[in-house]
This record gives sequence, structure tokens and C-alpha cells, in this order.
Amino acid sequence: MAWTAGSFLDRLDAAPRQELLGLGTTRTIPANSRIFTEGGQDDHVELIQRGFVKVTTTVSGLEQLLAVRLPGDLVGELAAVTGSDRSATVTACGEVVSTVVTRAVFLAFLQRRPAVAHEVTAAVGRRLRWANTRRADFTAYPVDVRLARVLAELAVTCGTDNGDGILIGVPMSQPELATLIGAAEDTVQRALRTLRSAGLLRTGYKRVTVTDVDGLRAYDNEDHQQ
Repeated sequence: MAWTAGSFLDRLDAAPRQELLGLGTTRTIPANSRIFTEGGQDDHVELIQRGFVKVTTTVSGLEQLLAVRLPGDLVGELAAVTGSDRSATVTACGEVVSTVVTRAVFLAFLQRRPAVAHEVTAAVGRRLRWANTRRADFTAYPVDVRLARVLAELAVTCGTDNGDGILIGVPMSQPELATLIGAAEDTVQRALRTLRSAGLLRTGYKRVTVTDVDGLRAYDNEDHQQ
């Protein structure tokens, strides 16, 4: 199984990783199925082995995209560790293979394997840092630069080289991109036009193909500041 470099499962040693996976039940989840629902009281964790999932929350009746999780990522750990309700909705993007581990089994495993418990804490810390980076971007950069930075990251973590660029493997609508970077949808539409005109990407229905990842990373065009 090929997990994303740096993901939770990738960072575990082989023995505890196999032990953990062996404690759960592996299942195939159809595309667009909800894995967790915000406010739900279930408390198991999921280990994503194949496919991508979206993490969303609802604010004033509108769904907002918070993050994308990758093969090898752990999801649902906050409810398992704290016993609280689900803080977000998690939805499968395409078919997903995931291993379900109950809360009691997961917590007992962490007690036996303190190094894995440390990796759970580290995973939460990396997600907090990612969220802090997005907030810092919001105050420091115009929308087109924020969008370029996020798309470059997604191209690296979720992208597939199709011979004509890197296709981001997670379908995302313009409203989802807007909520991900904290911008209005019409402003994101203009930013996408700007990045297309710069030759950095192509777009289709819920699809983005990045043609120049390094260019997106370096993009900082003051002529297009919002």
C-alpha cells in the first residue's frame, strides 16, 4: 500500500502500523458517501488507505471546505480522544478504502504504543499549523496569491501527472475553493482567470490541472492584487 509521504501511517514504524491496521475492519466507501457527520456522536477513527476525503463544516447554513485528507491520514481522532461530538463532516471523494478502529481499541493501543500516541499529537499539530498558515495568508496575500499557494500544495499532495500537467485528484467547485482560502466566489473566479492567463493551470468542471507547479509556488504578481 502506497501512503502519502509524511502522512500518519507513513510516519509509523512497520510493526505498530501493521498492529493498528490489524485491530480494525477495512471497508470500501463509495464516492460521495459521508464518513462522519458534523455533530455526530459516533467516536471511532478511520485510517484512510486509498483515496481522498474532504473535511467540511457548516456555517450559517453554508458548507465550507476546511481541508483535504490523503491516503495514510488518520481522521476522527478528536472525537475518539476527547469523547466530544464530531467537529466536522468527512466525505469520500471518489471510492475510498479505509480501516475503522473503535474508540476503545484505539485508546488502548495508544496506551501500549506511546510513540504512536506522540504521532497522533504531531498530526494534530501539523493540521493546526496548516490552518494557521491559511489564516496568515489571508492577512498577508491577495486572493490570487492565496489560491496559487493552495493549488500548488494540492498538486503535490493530491496530483497525478497526466502527461499534460498535474491533475489535482480531488474535484473541487469554485465555491469550495473560495471557502478553503477565505474569499468570495466571484473573486476566486477572477483569480482563476488570472492564473490561467499566466499559463500556470487549466480548469474544467470541478477539475484543476496545474501546468507549472514551481510557477504557482513563486507566484506573487502585485499587478493582480485584489
